[in-house]
Amino acid sequence: QVYLVESGGGLVQAGESLRLSCAASGINFKIFTMNWYRQAPGKQRELVAAINSSGATNYSDGVAGRFTISRDNARNTVLLQMNNLKPEDTAVYYCNTKAWGRDRWGRGTQVTVSS
Repeated sequence: QVYLVESGGGLVQAGESLRLSCAASGINFKIFTMNWYRQAPGKQRELVAAINSSGATNYSDGVAGRFTISRDNARNTVLLQMNNLKPEDTAVYYCNTKAWGRDRWGRGTQVTVSS
C-alpha cells in the first residue's frame, strides 16, 4: 500500500514562507518522480513542482523562483520550500506520485496566505 502524508501547511501573511513535507511509504522512494499539486477553491488541481529520481526539478510558471522542491531519499521525504508567498498561493497542497500505473495522493495540507 502506498501512503503519502503531507504536513507543514498553515496560515501566513503575504511575503512569508512555509515548508511543506511529504512522507512516503510503500514504494522504493528513490526511483520515483515526486510531485506537488495544489487546488484552490473552485479551480482545477494544478501541478506546482516535480522532482525526478535524478534530482531534476520542474516548476509551474507561477511559482518558479519562489518555490523549491527537494527530496531526502534517506527519509523517503519530499519537501516544498515556499518563499514570498502570495494570496493567490492559497490552496490545498497535495503530494503525488504515479505507482503501478496509478496516481497516488495524500490527503493534502491547507495553505492560506492573507494579504
